[in-house]
Amino acid sequence: MKITYLGHASLHIEFDEISIIVDPFISGNPLASMIDVNDLDADYIFVTHAHQDHILDVETIAKNTGATIVSNYEIAMHYGGKDFNVFAMNHGGTYITQAFSAKYVNAIHTSSFPDGSYGGQPGGFVLTVNGKSIYIAGDTALTYDMKLIPLQTQLDLAILPIGDTFTMGVDDAVIASDFVACNKVLGYHYDSFPPIKIDHDAAQKTFANNDKELILLGIGESMDI
Repeated sequence: MKITYLGHASLHIEFDEISIIVDPFISGNPLASMIDVNDLDADYIFVTHAHQDHILDVETIAKNTGATIVSNYEIAMHYGGKDFNVFAMNHGGTYITQAFSAKYVNAIHTSSFPDGSYGGQPGGFVLTVNGKSIYIAGDTALTYDMKLIPLQTQLDLAILPIGDTFTMGVDDAVIASDFVACNKVLGYHYDSFPPIKIDHDAAQKTFANNDKELILLGIGESMDI
């Protein structure tokens, strides 16, 4: 898997000629001004919850690409009602294709569309491709439910929010990495707005002091798993 950070909590995941966009919030993020949302390719769009900073560019990308929107039942029905391709899930369910599986797991957060309408319960995804698995936590607090993940899946990477205020902060993310039994962490959901700005060096030092690796990609930068 090639994982490209698109800013905030947005990711581009590529493997076997398949492209997944996660929580696209790009056109409204000044820090991601170098990314043209109209240039993004997608076969699937994974949506963890309905807040604007996770769905802003869903419709644009879906219109451009015909991608299938994969999310909880309420979000999928919202977009299905607009004639987009959707796959509806709920917590504990797994979307299985020939190329990958994606399990929708618990997150502790809120979820509503920008107009205030109900966006279902928030979640995250455990994505498995060719024997490699990553945990995309979405927006979440630290929760004991994370301990369920390694009972079934050995993770190669945990993608965790670290910006605090609206999600876990760095210290809780260290504990979360223990809960999911994965010491390699890609941080996201930080720096986009003043309440979630972090000290990069201090964050990485905190992880290193706990014998863990915190990866902070620049927007547009990629890593391989």
